[in-house]
Amino acid sequence: MNGLIALYGAGEYLPVVEPIDRFLLDSLNLDGRRPRVVCLPTAAGREGDGSINRWSNMGVEHFQKLGADVSALRIIDRASADDPQFESTLEAADLIYFSGGDPNYLYQTLNGSRAWNAAQKAWARGAIYAGCSAGAMILGQKLPNFRMFGNGTPSAFGVMSASYVLPHFDAMPAMFKPMVTALRKTLKDGEYALGVDEDTALVGRLGGEWQVLGTSQVHLLTRDADKSYRAGEPIPL
Repeated sequence: MNGLIALYGAGEYLPVVEPIDRFLLDSLNLDGRRPRVVCLPTAAGREGDGSINRWSNMGVEHFQKLGADVSALRIIDRASADDPQFESTLEAADLIYFSGGDPNYLYQTLNGSRAWNAAQKAWARGAIYAGCSAGAMILGQKLPNFRMFGNGTPSAFGVMSASYVLPHFDAMPAMFKPMVTALRKTLKDGEYALGVDEDTALVGRLGGEWQVLGTSQVHLLTRDADKSYRAGEPIPL
């Protein structure tokens, strides 16, 4: 991925994240052309048409408001992820946005698929990766397995050096906090996890600078310590 990466804790397509999304679109050098945005409701693929259509419509309305040429692709299972009809749209995208849902389902649906391979071509030439909640989690080294208290955690795409990306961090129910502690205890020396608050995004480039955008914080968690960063502050990754 040679373009910007934006990992959102929550709030996809809502007015509260408009400043973040405007920042992403303004970062594109398109010589006056409208940015091409693709919204993917894949993580909600098992939630039924109501949820899939809601995320798709919200994405289209949100980015149209921001002046983009936007489409929502109905990639909701492995068959559609391998459908060649979507490849050209993904390859030509300037920003590809994954909304929330089930991170394990999202990873399993995309891993090795024609859709993921087509999107990689866009990212290789500098398109933006934007992922909210599940869409952020799949870029870590592993997906957190809260049911197993960190044991037997499945692999993720491993684009980020973070062992885990934990969205909704400031709104996590109390019952999940011991599980986060258990996950942290699985981290080895030099490993870390990222906690991203709601309505907030971590934005940067691989090998480059990262910063917090939005209304709250991003948290850098190690086995025994953590440090929090507010909007506008750089994070050393």
